[in-house]
Amino acid sequence: MKNIMVTLDFKGAEEVLLAKVVELAQAFKSKIWLVHIAAPDPDFVGYEAGPDYIRDDRAKELRKEHRLLQEYTDTLKGQAIEAEGLLVQGATVETIFEKAKDLQIDLLICGHQEHGFFYNLVQGSVSSEIIKNAKIPVLLIPQD
Repeated sequence: MKNIMVTLDFKGAEEVLLAKVVELAQAFKSKIWLVHIAAPDPDFVGYEAGPDYIRDDRAKELRKEHRLLQEYTDTLKGQAIEAEGLLVQGATVETIFEKAKDLQIDLLICGHQEHGFFYNLVQGSVSSEIIKNAKIPVLLIPQD
């Protein structure tokens, strides 16, 4: 397992994922790709972003996500693990698969949180979509 991709959603349970990733990376001497898929810009999906404060808020959010991603990457590097962080905008599941193919990922690691029926009905489950459509091995780590 040369390349392991870890998807991060920044909902507060990243430490659980990273602890497991450290074990795997050290055992297999793997390179870790920390990936966060940010929502696409409104202009990208055909909507106007509106007033400048909306663009400013979006830019601020992206800077925060980038900073967190860099902190986690630096933490892994501090443990002698080869790691890189990527912040990519796009549709979550499709972008994960595109990046996995581009980076020749051998294992995809995702966090999984159990949600209720109505949440899944409205929002859907990223981890379920990944499992259904993955062409590479997937490891789900419970974050509840």
